[in-house]
Amino acid sequence: MKRRNFLKRSSLAGLGIAMGSSLTNCTEKEETKKAPTNTKSLSLPLVIGTWNVKRAITTAWETLQNGGSALDAIEQGCMIEEADENNQTVGKGGLPDRDGNVTLDACIMDSNGNCGSVVYLKNITHAISVARKVMEDTPHVMLAGSGAEKFAYSIGFKKEDLLTEASKKAWEEWKIKSEYKPIINIENHDTIGMLAMDKDGNIVGGCTTSGLAYKMAGRVGDSPIIGSGLYVDNEVGAAVATGLGEEVVKTVGSFLIVELMRQGKSPQEACEEAVNRIVSKPNSKYKDFQVAYIAVNKKGETGYYAIHDGFSMTKYQDGKLENLVSDSYIKPPQK
Repeated sequence: MKRRNFLKRSSLAGLGIAMGSSLTNCTEKEETKKAPTNTKSLSLPLVIGTWNVKRAITTAWETLQNGGSALDAIEQGCMIEEADENNQTVGKGGLPDRDGNVTLDACIMDSNGNCGSVVYLKNITHAISVARKVMEDTPHVMLAGSGAEKFAYSIGFKKEDLLTEASKKAWEEWKIKSEYKPIINIENHDTIGMLAMDKDGNIVGGCTTSGLAYKMAGRVGDSPIIGSGLYVDNEVGAAVATGLGEEVVKTVGSFLIVELMRQGKSPQEACEEAVNRIVSKPNSKYKDFQVAYIAVNKKGETGYYAIHDGFSMTKYQDGKLENLVSDSYIKPPQK
């Protein structure tokens, strides 16, 4: 299942948002498996991530195997997707806002509860790396806009034009009608979220995205918000979100999942309950948008769940790389 088909769930089948080319790593031919109803405790280390991102997850796994920390693994894995210009939802080549500016959001959180975040960052490909530097080199948690960009230059990051020809062309085609429908949106929520546990069971997470395509200038979703897009509690577990960020923020989804695991729920049960919180809200328009979560607990058990079908999680554990198709609240049509 290609990541670009993530949000094709609306009555606006004719919405003219241009699709980018498929991700190279989505064409890999490893077997795709159905989500199990129950997970069991497996060995460490492990790495999981949203979507079919085998190359990114493999990079993170190899970083751990070569003696790198879980923090290094998360950064290196996310950087793979940020540098992939064929991925129009992360990093360089991301689809721009309605004014033609590519703006990036990212956050990272370590096993000690430290975290760093950047929002509305321009001209820097590796937003995850800038977020790490905010965490490690400043007294702050979050830097935004021109302040985040200025900080990045001050520590050696180079200015780049993030708008590729493919994304510019898609934006120009979108401008013909300029249909701006942030609630019912197609295939523009492919945030890369990643969680890693080292051999000692220490958990780190990261999240990186170019956000909602053709968004209003200044819009920020859940991805850089600690507790919404990502949350890590090294005593319990961690979770990360992908999908329509406004809906994740409203329920502080990733923090909710970790707290549910603290109360005794498995990662799978916690992900399902977090989705249920969204769809059960009064007047929820959940049929028109997608949200998905992945999670891991201290035992190395994992979970993943989505509102609609089409989502998947990539996992590297026990020396085995898998892409696992997620179960969903709304079941796919029977063939």
